[in-house]
Amino acid sequence: MDLYGQSVSSRLLIGTALYPSPAVMEGALKASGSGIVTVSLRREAAGGRAGDSFWRIIQSLGAKVLPNTAGCRTVKEAVTTAELARELFGTPWIKLEVIGDDETLQPDVVALVEAAATLIRHGFEVFPYTTEDVTVATRLVEAGCRVVMPWASPIGSGQGIVNRNALRTLRARLPDVTLIVDAGLGAPSHAAEAMELGYDGVLLNTAIAKANDPVGMARAFALAVEAGRAGYEAGLMPPRDFASPSTPVVGTPFWHAAG
Repeated sequence: MDLYGQSVSSRLLIGTALYPSPAVMEGALKASGSGIVTVSLRREAAGGRAGDSFWRIIQSLGAKVLPNTAGCRTVKEAVTTAELARELFGTPWIKLEVIGDDETLQPDVVALVEAAATLIRHGFEVFPYTTEDVTVATRLVEAGCRVVMPWASPIGSGQGIVNRNALRTLRARLPDVTLIVDAGLGAPSHAAEAMELGYDGVLLNTAIAKANDPVGMARAFALAVEAGRAGYEAGLMPPRDFASPSTPVVGTPFWHAAG
């Protein structure tokens, strides 16, 4: 998978929030095989022992950090947070979130496009979290985004893909853009489904961090992503409205009892 000119072997991106302990987070990250972790500036900027422990884990794994602007609700707030994240984490990458609704955590897509354009002018490499709307995604690409991250369903809902046709259309309309499904995946089968649609990767956090066994769930998602991508590349059988026997009957001999 290509992310702004950088080749990444794993198609699974993992969040670092909500784990019961740093040790469990470390085990889950290792089991996932992910080389990219998302980090909230607001969480890590607090520093202290928890922050130090987090950084030791990330450095030991050699993972790339993708800071995000989680919790931002205006263009100004998102741009300011991104600037601080670049200084703190030393990377031009930024997962851009501009939330427009407190209940669904749906992105404010108008502010999102404006913030993305501003950050790109400032030298950032933007990973925008958006809806599955093809028009919004196109505007983000026109603004300079080479990666777009549509949701499957609301953050933390675990509903999986609620608008399969829209995600399929988005993939078809932007064949040369790296598309990563972000938010709403609750089961490994959801991740496999996204990959079978031709998406380049998936990003998730809650489904792993809140599992009874986060390490085991991370491993399950890693396998699902691999299987879904392999199925897509092999060429999935299209659905049919009629039955078709797997064993052909043409040329099959028939025997009749003697009368």
